[in-house]
Amino acid sequence: MASHSRLPLPRITVSRSVQRTAFTLALASAASAPFLAGAAQAEPKMTRAEVQAKVAELYQEAEQATQSYDGTKVRADQAAAELDRLQDELARKTARLESVRDALGGVAAAQYRSGTLDPTLQLALSSSPRDYLERAGLLRQLGARQAAAVDRLTVQQRDVTRTRGQASDKLAALRAAQSQLAARKRAVQDKLDQARALLDRLTPADRAAVRAADDGASSRSGTSPGTSPAAASRAAGRLPLTGVPGSSGSGAPAPSSRAAAAVAFAYRALGLPYVWGATGPSAYDCSGLTQAAWRAAGVALPRTTYTQINAGTRVPRSQLRPGDLVFFYSGISHVGLYIGDGKMIHAPHPGAAVRIAPISEMPFAAATRPA
Repeated sequence: MASHSRLPLPRITVSRSVQRTAFTLALASAASAPFLAGAAQAEPKMTRAEVQAKVAELYQEAEQATQSYDGTKVRADQAAAELDRLQDELARKTARLESVRDALGGVAAAQYRSGTLDPTLQLALSSSPRDYLERAGLLRQLGARQAAAVDRLTVQQRDVTRTRGQASDKLAALRAAQSQLAARKRAVQDKLDQARALLDRLTPADRAAVRAADDGASSRSGTSPGTSPAAASRAAGRLPLTGVPGSSGSGAPAPSSRAAAAVAFAYRALGLPYVWGATGPSAYDCSGLTQAAWRAAGVALPRTTYTQINAGTRVPRSQLRPGDLVFFYSGISHVGLYIGDGKMIHAPHPGAAVRIAPISEMPFAAATRPA
């Protein structure tokens, strides 16, 4: 067998000049690495105006996520209530089923003691007694009383099985809603954390200027966060409590006593904090405030902006009257309560209080009149 020897590798020589060049490049690369890494990690500098615009955008996205959270919470609450009802119903039906089983068992025991036990009674206690007995042709052997008991047992077994299935489905729906609720809560919190992080990058003076600009709308509208209940009540008292719908205008009265009552409630809420997901009485989000205001007037509104917009009669912007719901942004993610003179009362965003603001400060989408 022939042996194979390994061929010698060619020798590669590198000149001293090439070695010096490579060494120099390596040193330069090593020296610049920390600088380049720092440059890659450095965050771009944003002006106060850019931060203010980005924070406003994040608040609006948080409002969208809040409305999704609110809607999911309604579904979760409804599923939980329905599950409780079904579980109570299942317990009652199971108790009745056991009562019928006990009655049949009592008949069987009496017959056993007398030595006349009918074997078909044992079949009556099976999972589907009537079907089994009919197939076996034995049902006619039972007395009228026993046959009626078997009928009740069969019906109740099917009823219990159906109710148990409904409860199982509702439990699955509740768990899915709770999972969505947690995800949407995280989405809201993420947007708010991003907004806080941006504000924290500003100097104290710039941060104060951004907050002052945010509060400026309410100050220019004749009120400010922290308006006293007495002042709010006086302002609400200036609103006509009745009115006949007629020509539109900045001084048009409320179209009904209910609308006036909703506006009066909103005035009394001035100065209360915005808290996402809140429906009162000490804090509100935007749709929580409008829902509470109209509830005080005796009208039940749904929970979210995208359901409240369908709760009433649509009205054009030119015919707005006090008490109308005014909606903003293309996704219908914000709502306020119109009070006249081109102004509304609304819960703006986290960190701000319920306040009066011009409806022109946000992109107007639509308006409805609940009553």
